[in-house]
Amino acid sequence: MSDASVPTYMLTHFVRDRSRGKKFELEWAVKLHTHDTARCVGLEDRGTLEVGMKADVNIIDFDRLQVHAPQIINDLPAGGRRMFQGADGYIATIVSGEVIMENGQYTGAVPGALVRGAQPAPTIAA
Repeated sequence: MSDASVPTYMLTHFVRDRSRGKKFELEWAVKLHTHDTARCVGLEDRGTLEVGMKADVNIIDFDRLQVHAPQIINDLPAGGRRMFQGADGYIATIVSGEVIMENGQYTGAVPGALVRGAQPAPTIAA
């Protein structure tokens, strides 16, 4: 699956809406999904907002954040199926300085690139 369900559920349930047990700190949850996940898979060139780092950004309306029910969509090559869960509350997703999603709608921009293997930290950010 490649969708918004895991980070959205983490932010809505464990950070914002949890009623039993301690809520997670928003800053900790964001660090977990950005810095910590990038380091876990060997991506030293992203996960923080620093000079020289790759800085993809989600702008979120935290109060409106909500995950949708899962659905099956046929958008893979040759009509292949996959399970997908969308979400509300994401105002914009910016990749390499270009808005690729705005208010849940794809803009058509494709500035990203396939990443193969570990990526070292840029010298300026090291």
